[in-house]
Amino acid sequence: MSKITADDVRKVATLARLDLPEEKIATYTGQLERILDYVAQLESVDTEGVPPTTRAVEVVNVTRDDVVSATDVREQLLNEAPQREGDFFRVPKILAD
Repeated sequence: MSKITADDVRKVATLARLDLPEEKIATYTGQLERILDYVAQLESVDTEGVPPTTRAVEVVNVTRDDVVSATDVREQLLNEAPQREGDFFRVPKILAD
């Protein structure tokens, strides 16, 4: 892999519309070089037969069966509403005629 130069850092900064101070160019050059070295190291790892994942630890949702059951809370919920009209909630009108 080729070495990152200060000109490369300036070009990337320009493309990303970043205004990097000149005194930071050397710092970022070294950091980018180390990042690319690490990526090259990762590319050498044999991943044959390893399924792609989205996270390091698999997360499993704990779910229950969706079973329809009768409840007896309708009156209780309607009574909790600020305004009630029969078996419905009364809400303010939000649309014009």
